Amino acid sequence: MGQGSGLGLSMIYGFAKQSGGHARNYSEVGTGTTVKIYLPRTLSDEPAAPGLASHDITEVASRGETVMVVEDDEEVRIVATSFLKDLGYRVLEAPAAAEALAQINQKAEIDLLVADVILPGGMVGRELAERTCELLPALKVLFISGYTQDAIMHHGRLEEGVHLLAKPFGQANFARKIREILDNES
Repeated sequence: MGQGSGLGLSMIYGFAKQSGGHARNYSEVGTGTTVKIYLPRTLSDEPAAPGLASHDITEVASRGETVMVVEDDEEVRIVATSFLKDLGYRVLEAPAAAEALAQINQKAEIDLLVADVILPGGMVGRELAERTCELLPALKVLFISGYTQDAIMHHGRLEEGVHLLAKPFGQANFARKIREILDNES
């Protein structure tokens, strides 16, 4: 009790659903809980491509943009910033909203804010985005979360129509979503 983010089971569920499978919890008093993930089998002999093909990289690579990643989970932040740097983006990062706002107040120019929906320190991702967009009106925003989109919308954490990418995400999906948002004129 009192340790961890509580996102473990929702991330397992999200991963299973994104993969076309499902997850089941089995629990017994005195024994504990087991989570089983059921994933669809593939009959293909070809291995799944782990990332972006070389011809796809030019389609999703940076065109001189700067992206700020605000994520409290250090491992997720490292992976996300590495993905972006590999694609040529200038990257700023922060573990919480207060640190992100401090960088923005120092006149940081950013084109896209990638923020976790749930952040420590009293300010959630939505509030960070609202405050940041007041300072940078042309800013575009992508929210990331370990919760499913239905759970996020149902509990009022985000408004309808915002850009949301569920964790865990792969480089290809992340890169395409970033490029899609940056290329959208609205």
